[in-house]
Amino acid sequence: MRRRFVIEAVMVATYGHLLVPSRPVDYVVPYSTIAELYDMKDGAEPVMEDPSDDKHVKEKIGELIAFFEDPLNRKKIERALQVPWRESAPLLLDDMIQFTIVHSLDNAQYGEMFDPIETEILLAGMKLNTPILSDQIEFQERLIDAEIPVQIYDIEDFEFAVEGGIGPEDFIEHRDL
Repeated sequence: MRRRFVIEAVMVATYGHLLVPSRPVDYVVPYSTIAELYDMKDGAEPVMEDPSDDKHVKEKIGELIAFFEDPLNRKKIERALQVPWRESAPLLLDDMIQFTIVHSLDNAQYGEMFDPIETEILLAGMKLNTPILSDQIEFQERLIDAEIPVQIYDIEDFEFAVEGGIGPEDFIEHRDL
């Protein structure tokens, strides 16, 4: 069974280990994060501090853009963009990785605490009942502080999350009766 995670597109390009999971995964990507890839690839601002790492990540971003621009994938994405919160048909990268693009919308519900991309990510996680993968510690802390009912994993805990992570049964209090 595929494990699903809501994630920003750039994180897939930035963290190479996300492309070699131990089990099949489905990355649910809000469309707005794909649009960000173009700015990051062509922008003057570095994505990574080290120049050689930055060059490598920008190459990976270019490869990811090319994947999303493939005619079949583009057609699937365009269909999803016709209706808010519609998910695309799976975009298969290989037998272990697929992407599902979601036409998420920032409804300003959490606009004071989160930027528009963060809001789309957390709403996608909530709406689709899917855990979020993030490397943004501040975002993770704000989610917890705001008691938003969504599960989040740090990128560093990716393998743990793929292997099954923490489920609702782990939160049940066991009492001796």
